[in-house]
Amino acid sequence: METRTLGRTGRPVTVVGLGAWQIGDAWGTVTDESARDVLRAAMEAGISLIDTADVYGDGRSERFIGELLAEVGEGAPFVATKMGRRVEQRPENYNEGNFRAWTDRSRRNLGVDTLDLVQLHCPPTPVYADDSVFDSLDRLVADGTMRAYGVSVETCEEALAAISRPGVATVQIILNCFRQKPLEEVLPAAREAGVGIIARVPLASGLLSGKYDETTTFAPDDHRTFNRYGDKFDVGETSAGVPYEVGLAAVRELAPLVPEGVTMAQFALRWIIDQPGVTTVIPGARSAAQAKANAVAGDLPPLTEEQHAGVRDVYDRHIRRHVHHRW
Repeated sequence: METRTLGRTGRPVTVVGLGAWQIGDAWGTVTDESARDVLRAAMEAGISLIDTADVYGDGRSERFIGELLAEVGEGAPFVATKMGRRVEQRPENYNEGNFRAWTDRSRRNLGVDTLDLVQLHCPPTPVYADDSVFDSLDRLVADGTMRAYGVSVETCEEALAAISRPGVATVQIILNCFRQKPLEEVLPAAREAGVGIIARVPLASGLLSGKYDETTTFAPDDHRTFNRYGDKFDVGETSAGVPYEVGLAAVRELAPLVPEGVTMAQFALRWIIDQPGVTTVIPGARSAAQAKANAVAGDLPPLTEEQHAGVRDVYDRHIRRHVHHRW
């Protein structure tokens, strides 16, 4: 699979990574066996980056990844974790004392002395303007707690603020066929600054898999049930903020653009990989088969100009008015 340099980390990573939220929580039941199978399948498919967070299952996701790291040894994947969402979201909670406690816990969960990459996990907007936050993160890099740090953001404005910080190695942002605003300013700014872009929610919580319809129901403990309207966290994290029925209609119009032998999900992932400035895309998976199928997108040829124009047309007609002004 193609690799690209992950921004200021200097590390090459595959253009398709693995998002490990599903093996933590909030996507319905994923058994221990299934979680381990997903991780092994990702490795077998050549994926070299796994993204997780300390809040996914309150450490469950990190602990499964820690098992994998111990099992693999040399040649283990690059692990990007996140911190900050296990406490009340107030700017004052983003301080060095908490950073050290949170990273110590992640190091124990993952079984490592030094974390590859730690991302602030969609912190309150004022955090981006606080010099002391980034000074503290610099010290954690200097003392070997972590090799690099980045920020996972909700909005394009937050992404641009993060990119302007010289120590920020990566920015993680929602980018998919239904969330195209980052193409305008964020991706060009990241390219200019040498900051890596990690594209999350690439399938709009499964809408862009083409597998759902108006009759589909999700488990009570699946965020597509309990957060469909933003009741628990930012609604943009669920179906990319697109109303469910609107997304279904848009996917039906995208379907004719998908080449024979390629799934809708693989097409949607390839669309992201094609965007200049994207380093890697991190689809999640609840099964080994899903992880392997997602990895195939990294080996597909780029989409044609006609296909890209078709995606933009569907976005402009169906999606833009719902999301473009919000994030």
